[in-house]
Amino acid sequence: METNHTYFVDEIILEILARLPIKSLIRTKCVCKLWYNLASHKSFTQLYNHLSLKNAMLLLQVTDSSTDSTSSMILLIDHKRGVSESSLDFIKDRVKIRASCNGLLCCSSVPDKGVYYVCNPMTREFKLLPRSRERPVTRFYPDGEATLVGLTCDLLSNRYNVVLAGYHRMFGHRPEGKLICSVYDSGTNKWRKYVSDQDDHGFTHMNRNQVVFVNGSLHWMTQSFAYILVLDLSLDSWRRILLPEEMGCGNGSGNRVYLLEFDGKLSVIQISSVWMNIWVLQDYGKGKWDLIDRVSLRCIRGMVPGIFPISQGGDYVFLAGHKQVLVYQRKTRSWKEMYSVKNNSTMPLWFSAHSFRGTIFSCR
Repeated sequence: METNHTYFVDEIILEILARLPIKSLIRTKCVCKLWYNLASHKSFTQLYNHLSLKNAMLLLQVTDSSTDSTSSMILLIDHKRGVSESSLDFIKDRVKIRASCNGLLCCSSVPDKGVYYVCNPMTREFKLLPRSRERPVTRFYPDGEATLVGLTCDLLSNRYNVVLAGYHRMFGHRPEGKLICSVYDSGTNKWRKYVSDQDDHGFTHMNRNQVVFVNGSLHWMTQSFAYILVLDLSLDSWRRILLPEEMGCGNGSGNRVYLLEFDGKLSVIQISSVWMNIWVLQDYGKGKWDLIDRVSLRCIRGMVPGIFPISQGGDYVFLAGHKQVLVYQRKTRSWKEMYSVKNNSTMPLWFSAHSFRGTIFSCR
């Protein structure tokens, strides 16, 4: 009877610990040996990460005005807990966040082109990726970096991938019509490369940054809003997913469309001058889209031209503008300002905003 009572108490403690912020969780390991062992167990890690995936946050990388500083400040915006500060100073390099997935970030070095890191900002772990075998005679077009950067993080297999893709050109020549893709696998600690014939899709900054990992594939929205570009990592092949005809995108419609995740499914948010429509790909295999919400934007009409959806949970959506971050609560149909910038020297917030989930996944 005493053993069962102790087991019951341990289960209660596990459920409580699994709902703590990561910084608080780390502190609890110092309470006693029992709590240290509970919080370090593999089954607890799986429970914690599973619950964390349900809490979508928004991550902002704050630009440091000092060019000599290697630290990179980040803000985590939680619709329940508010704003918390952290940094990427543990990397010891000046980096730019390129992709986010299930608690991990893929960062590129600002001073050293072609240098990439994967890190967990909550546990302050990081890994410097080995250099890919791309010859210096070729380079990614147009600015020396990959056009597309994708990150996958599979919490069940404890593996992650980094994808760099772009249109190469010989030095001094026009870009070639071949999409070069390099994939890093954490399981093998190696890169693999393949080439495919693809048209130039003309990605904008927002199109490139909003990459979504679902169903074992990476997804990017194209500039034309005509379709979603898909990279199937199990087959190393590219394909397309069509958007619903009812959206009426492209062809000068004036609508803007952004790619997000919704409870493990692919989602697109369509914004016009007065409406925000939320679509979810309910049947991935058949390509069946459902319109799950239609939101009036009249109460924020002055912000609509410069606001962008970044992250969403089951009943809320984070949107970033030039100086503000808003959250829309779908149940109460209410808007709330979560963060605002007071100075005038910053880049637009959406420029460095990413969807984020805080997990204790190890990237080493």
